[in-house]
Order: sequence, then structure tokens, then C-alpha cells
Amino acid sequence: MIAIGCDHAGFNVKQKIMEHLTEKGYEYKDYGTYDLCSCDYPDYALKVANAVAKHECEKGIIVCGTGIGVSIVANKVKGIRCAHCTDTFSAKACREHNDANIITFGDRISGIGVILDCVDLFLTTDFAGGRHSKRVDKIKQIEDENFK
Repeated sequence: MIAIGCDHAGFNVKQKIMEHLTEKGYEYKDYGTYDLCSCDYPDYALKVANAVAKHECEKGIIVCGTGIGVSIVANKVKGIRCAHCTDTFSAKACREHNDANIITFGDRISGIGVILDCVDLFLTTDFAGGRHSKRVDKIKQIEDENFK
């Protein structure tokens, strides 16, 4: 199950991502927003991040105007490794090297073609492990020390 959310600026892209996920056979849960009315991105980013952190969903996708704000919010939740991606190399690398569990996009930054390609790579790329495991373990240690 994939958690997906957005603010008003990311609503149209979120709709296209959900159509794409359906076409590819993925199950997802939509955490809002559900229209174009102005809203606060932290509310929806937190819903997605909590769903992933609590293992209600395996991975998450969040969209706002730039993808930056929602990425900052998601990374405030213990257990989340959220990557803001604007290209396919980063979308693949964030899974292979960082075991990212949430990806964010900016509707005002990237075109829908690139975003959908990034979604596909994010969802189909496995964590490489090996030397990268040590680094992800260090991230977890930092979380344990700083999230009380």
C-alpha cells in the first residue's frame, strides 16, 4: 500500500499519479487534500509520513508546489527517510543508497512525465544494502539520539 498526499498546489499532479498507480496495479491510500482549496501542506505531509512510519503503508508520495516543504515535514517524523526528487537518477539512488520510504515532488518544478518516471523507479528499485546499510544505520542512530 502506498500513502499519497498533497496540498492544493500539488492536487492536479497527485490525481495524475493516482491514475498512473491504478494503471500499474498499485494499491494506494489518499490522505488528501481532495480539492484545490488553499490548505496547509504540513497537515497532509504529516498524514502520509505517519502512515509510513506506523507501517500502515509501505511507501509514500507527497506533492506540493516545490516538493520542498512537504519533504521537510516528512523528515521530522522518526523512521522516515524522505527524498525530494526532480530527476530519475535521484529517484533511483534514493531507494538504492538511502532506503528512502517517501518521495516528494513539486508541481511547479517538474513535468508530469518526469514525475511518473520517478514514481516508477522509486516503487521498483530495491535498497542495495551492503555498504549503504551502515550509512542508513547511522541515520537511524541519529534519530534515536535526537527524537525522544
